[in-house]
Amino acid sequence: MKKRAVLDIDAILDDQDTRIIVCCGAGGVGKTTTAAALGLRAAERGRCAVVLTVDPARRLAQSMGLTELDNTPRLVTSPKGGGQLFAMMLDMKRTFDEIIEAHADPERARQILSNPFYQSLSSSFSGTQEYMAMEKLGQLRRSDEWDLIIVDTPPSRSALDFLDAPERLGRFLDGRFIRLLTAPAKVGGRSAFRLLNAGFGLMAGALTKLLGAQVIKDLQTFVSALDAVFGGFRQRAEMTYKLLQAPGTAFLVVAAPERDAMREASYFVERLAEERMPLAGLVVNRVHVSPTSVLSAARSAAAAEDLESKGEHELTAAVLRLHAGRMQLAAREGREQEHFISAHPTVPVVQVRAMSEDVHDLMGLRQIGDLLASA
Repeated sequence: MKKRAVLDIDAILDDQDTRIIVCCGAGGVGKTTTAAALGLRAAERGRCAVVLTVDPARRLAQSMGLTELDNTPRLVTSPKGGGQLFAMMLDMKRTFDEIIEAHADPERARQILSNPFYQSLSSSFSGTQEYMAMEKLGQLRRSDEWDLIIVDTPPSRSALDFLDAPERLGRFLDGRFIRLLTAPAKVGGRSAFRLLNAGFGLMAGALTKLLGAQVIKDLQTFVSALDAVFGGFRQRAEMTYKLLQAPGTAFLVVAAPERDAMREASYFVERLAEERMPLAGLVVNRVHVSPTSVLSAARSAAAAEDLESKGEHELTAAVLRLHAGRMQLAAREGREQEHFISAHPTVPVVQVRAMSEDVHDLMGLRQIGDLLASA
């Protein structure tokens, strides 16, 4: 394998200017565990850290010995080093509700929160989870209660969707149909349906026939009530986006040493470069290594076959077969990493060997942290 640039995790965690670490990568590669391990190691090295996860599997809570996590940061541990570790899990709808309550007068907030279209948007609209992750990150940073925020990005195919969320939400709000529904509220004294029928009679009639008058009314009420609130949404999203581009942010791409995951890692690295986001490096999780590389896979398999043909030492033959398989797997993983390094020779990399069992407590997270820093 070509010589690779080595990722120094402790240098990142110890740098007081580093205020945000974003863990991104394909689903199922260990982002949540990596984020939690980084948070614990940072706290044990004196930082006051909070880990924000959007992982609905609740693995973070379990590994930290908590029964559950919610939308409020909870203290996990206060190590001897003087640091503290907090953790929270994004509640998408609760975050949306809090924004509405904070940026609208009580009557307008009541209208929005009770509207069926808002309830659907806040729970399932495409991009809402990613957008709310951006909102929550901005809230945590503005509060200045923690000197390090570690973000475990949403478990979607493209873990960088949260970078696109503000633009996607903006396109939705600026769409022709939304402008049509919002326009009546901006024209004093004229009802929504009079304006719709005057300017867009055919469209209004068709939509009313298709969706029903009450549905159209609910949608128009929802959009009109939100109109004054969404300007703040865009502004805060743009501020958070700029925060992600700032020198105090470090992106860590997390991958498994498998073809699809490494290809996704290459995509993330290229996308971050396009967006001018500060990439710290690549974490390759669950790397398999053999306790001895002296005996090659081919020699091990040949020796096992020889023993089996003689009907001797079945247990030894089985161990040799196991070793051959492990060596072949390690070689395959090495080739996948080589492809990445060849394409991105300047990206620092750290490998985390596969654990014998899943991480389920602080001791396991501490072991992962040690492996992250052992390169």
